[in-house]
Amino acid sequence: MNNTTVYDCCIIKLTKIHDRAGNITVVEENVDLPFPVKRVYYLYDVPSGADRGGHAHKELHHFMVAASGAFDVIVDDGRNKKIVELNRPDYGLYIPPGIWVELINFSAGAISLNLVSDYFSEEDYIREYDEFLKSSM
Repeated sequence: MNNTTVYDCCIIKLTKIHDRAGNITVVEENVDLPFPVKRVYYLYDVPSGADRGGHAHKELHHFMVAASGAFDVIVDDGRNKKIVELNRPDYGLYIPPGIWVELINFSAGAISLNLVSDYFSEEDYIREYDEFLKSSM
């Protein structure tokens, strides 16, 4: 796994085009994001008090946007942790491989839009925190 840290995670401001009929934000791979997008998914209807995530990826690059509502993202490199609040659809969080991620504090109606660098592969996941800590040392 890479020697990435929470300091490699960063907020990316996306272009917001304002019109009196509403706003539009565009995300383009290799323009707005530092990786090509192979998969898009979204989380929604997360029950009050529920958490999501709780894993790291070995190779996958991840970009997360609060398309609606708000939630907090805990990023953890095994030594440092930081909490990032996502609450605007024109700002997103880039998460490189090798970072443990947890999503907490979902507001009512929150939608987490996720763009990732590869197709689903269970082999890319680290789902046990103790295993993650061993791999990050």
